[in-house]
Amino acid sequence: MSKVAVVILNYNGKTFLETFLPSVIQNSGGNEVIVADNASTDDSVAFLHSHFPEVKLIQMSQNQGFAGGYNAALQQVQAQYYVLLNSDVEVTPNWIEPIIKLMDNDESIAACQPKILSYHEKTHFEYAGAAGGYIDWLGYPFCRGRVFDSYEKDTGQYNDTKEIFWATGACMFVRADVFHSLGGFDANFFAHMEEIDLCWRMKNADYKIMYSSESKVYHVGGGTLHKSNPRKTFLNYRNGLAMLYKNLPSGKVFYTILLRLILDGISGIKLVLDGQLNDCLAIIKAHFAFYVMIPKLERKKTKQVYPIYSKSIVWEYFVRKNKPQV
Repeated sequence: MSKVAVVILNYNGKTFLETFLPSVIQNSGGNEVIVADNASTDDSVAFLHSHFPEVKLIQMSQNQGFAGGYNAALQQVQAQYYVLLNSDVEVTPNWIEPIIKLMDNDESIAACQPKILSYHEKTHFEYAGAAGGYIDWLGYPFCRGRVFDSYEKDTGQYNDTKEIFWATGACMFVRADVFHSLGGFDANFFAHMEEIDLCWRMKNADYKIMYSSESKVYHVGGGTLHKSNPRKTFLNYRNGLAMLYKNLPSGKVFYTILLRLILDGISGIKLVLDGQLNDCLAIIKAHFAFYVMIPKLERKKTKQVYPIYSKSIVWEYFVRKNKPQV
C-alpha cells in the first residue's frame, strides 16, 4: 500500500493533462500519480500511453461523473491517503508534505484542502475552494476568499490552518479508510456538490475538515462544465436540495427545504429578467428531479454540525453588503 496516491479524474482533458501533468509528476515527491479516465472520447488515453507511460492509468468503460468516477477508480487504489486532483490544476513545490504531516498528527482529520488560487489571476483566490469552504443554514456554499462571484486578492489574510466545513473536490486530501467507510461520494449526484455532501457526512461522523495555507495550487476552473452552463445550474440546484435532505437534522428538513425552494424560485425570476431563460428552466427541472431522487437518497440520523454559518449568506451579501465572518 502506498502512503499517498494522487488521483486525477480525467474526461476529455488531454489539453489539461499536457499542460499540468508534468508539474504534478515533478512536484509530488515520488508519490504515486494515477490518472483515472472517465471514458474520454478524445485522445487522452493514447496521449498518456505515448507521453507518460510511467503514470498508472485506470480506464472506466463509461462516464460516471465526478462522484461515480472517483468511487470506481478508488476501489482500485491502495493508499493511506488519496489526493483527488482536478486535471486543470497546477501544483507547486512542497504541496503535499504539509497537509500529510497535518493529517498524520491528528487522526480526527478526514479531509483537508490547500489554498486554491486562480491560474489565470494568480494573485486572487479561485471559485472552487479558495481558502476553505463553508455553508449557511439554508445550504448555500461559500468560501473564505470567495463569496458568490466576488473574489478576494490573496494578501496573506488566510495564511492559517483552520477547521472548515467542506474541502474542495478540485484538490482534496482524504483519508482513504474514512472515504470508504462512509461509502465514498454519493453517485446519485453525478457531479457538483458531492464533495460538500461527503464532508458533511464526515462531520456527522465526528471527523474534522481542514484548510492549510502551507500548501497552494492554481486552478483553472470550469474545465468540464463552465459555471454558466445550464447543465451545471441543474446539477448544483438539484444536488444542493438533495444534500440538505440527506444531512439536516430531522426537525429542520421540511422548513429549510421549503425556504430553499422559495429562494430558488426568486433566483429563477432574476435569471429570466437577465435573459438567462435556459438557466431558469434548469432550476425548474432540478426541483422536479430532486422530488424523483428522494427515494434514492439515504437519510441517516444526524445532528446539527458546525461551523454552519448561522446567518443567510444571501441576505448578508446581497442585502446588507457584508462579508461573512467565519
